Amino acid sequence: MSGSKRSSQRERLAELARERGASLSGLSEMLGRNPAYLQQFIKRGTPRRLGESDRWKLAQFFGVDEVELGGEGKEKSYIDASFGRRSGYIDVPRLDIGASAGPGALPASEAFFDAFRFSRRWLAEQGLEGAQLSAITVQGDSMQPLLNDGDEILVDRSPRRFRDGVHVVRLDDTLMVKRVASAGPGRLTLLSQNLAYPPVSVAAEDVEIIGRVVWKGGRV
Repeated sequence: MSGSKRSSQRERLAELARERGASLSGLSEMLGRNPAYLQQFIKRGTPRRLGESDRWKLAQFFGVDEVELGGEGKEKSYIDASFGRRSGYIDVPRLDIGASAGPGALPASEAFFDAFRFSRRWLAEQGLEGAQLSAITVQGDSMQPLLNDGDEILVDRSPRRFRDGVHVVRLDDTLMVKRVASAGPGRLTLLSQNLAYPPVSVAAEDVEIIGRVVWKGGRV
């Protein structure tokens, strides 16, 4: 394999990690490697080429063809004891952060610590094929009964034109999940589902829309 091809594959891996919001150290640990493994691969070219099992796991996690990460493009029959056969599934990272549905909380590290596995077919049926997805935890009670404290939500970070709905937003370094509605030119209203919390009117430029909430899961 030429040096230019190896370089492009390292660049592609770095790009995929940025798009998914996944840390290289977290990905390395997912592979059972030391935290610096992928950082060294991308920055120093060590190792020169990813091992087959590592490449397969990363390709399955990101939902891309192994060719993009140095594979030969052939059908694989590899089965890992901890991951299983997952050609029909996408792993969505669970980020180590919480989105406040209460008075507000500062986000912690955005490293992922685990993943949810979703069927590619189900994602396509939901209109989420190719979406940039991550899962985070709801904190607080302001979005009850729609979202409860401890629920995990799937957030679509794909660049899309804004429309009213439930979003994860960042306001003054605080991560929140709210129903966001347009309130005239240059203004947005952050609405809580729990009527005990009043609406908050803000300038659109003061709010960063992180992503749209597209799914939730929690205990019954």
